[in-house]
Amino acid sequence: MLEVTDLNVWYGVTEVLRRVSFSVSEKSIVALLGGNGSGKTTVLNALSGMVAPRSGSIRFFDREIAGLRSDQVVRAGLIQVPQGREVFPSMTVRENLEMGAATRSNGPDIGRDIEEVFALFPRLAERRSRPAGSLSGGEQQQVAIGRALMARPRMLLMDEPSVGLSPIVVQSMIDTIKTLNRERGLTILIVEQNVGVAAAVAETAYVLKDGEIGYSGSAPQLIDNPEVLASYLGR
Repeated sequence: MLEVTDLNVWYGVTEVLRRVSFSVSEKSIVALLGGNGSGKTTVLNALSGMVAPRSGSIRFFDREIAGLRSDQVVRAGLIQVPQGREVFPSMTVRENLEMGAATRSNGPDIGRDIEEVFALFPRLAERRSRPAGSLSGGEQQQVAIGRALMARPRMLLMDEPSVGLSPIVVQSMIDTIKTLNRERGLTILIVEQNVGVAAAVAETAYVLKDGEIGYSGSAPQLIDNPEVLASYLGR
């Protein structure tokens, strides 16, 4: 479904990603792990069209998307849930969800999809008319996920969804990710520092260090690999 080959990204004179290659199969959950500054978010931004790679290939359903604008990537069905949630704080929950459908034009379908998001996240249904900025961190994460779902993704990119959330909210978020994958067949690439979250949801894991893939293998087994944890994640 997604094939990244020899991806190289520079910020000015600094090489941030070098020869990054990985793949994501349809209807799977894949984790991309690494410490601060390892290049994880840059990978997602390159996939989303927010950063232009210097070289390399990004193929999505066998279509080359490297270098496309972000709106073109969204229309192709590759949607990112950003780190830090990035809700529109002064807009209501419903308005935030409507923003996720900015590339769509069928009003009745959009309305039905909003109700599906509210069915997935009942707390948002109760708060549909409240400003998103007044919600808790966990509720804002639900808004961010719901907003991404409104674009009808074929694949979801999630950038550190567990950051800043309490353990009980993280568990709820893990359950949501599993539901989206198992019941809706949604393919998910999740970027995380939290190895426990990655091991709980993903089948396959790639680990970035200093802009390069240093490990690939089973995500559940990664948590029991002290050498990899120490070498790549500083655990």
